[in-house]
Amino acid sequence: MDIAGVQDALHSQPFMPFTIRLADGRSLPVPHPDFVALTPRRVIVGAADDTWSVLEPLLIVSLDHAAGRMADGSAAGDDGRRAG
Repeated sequence: MDIAGVQDALHSQPFMPFTIRLADGRSLPVPHPDFVALTPRRVIVGAADDTWSVLEPLLIVSLDHAAGRMADGSAAGDDGRRAG
């Protein structure tokens, strides 16, 4: 994966939380864009426990988005109306 793919996910509107999956099997959740910093050659991901990881973009296998969930926990496309 390239940094542009991560950047696109971070700037999506509305933001949708996602998980970064790595070649070694680790997964790093990204609940909010503030948890990620990008440099020209690295992706830096912070965690809620104040730890952080510096990633080589080539080791990122995929970005997995939560099934239709936005950062505030609401469903994507949910405008507060009930069906039917």
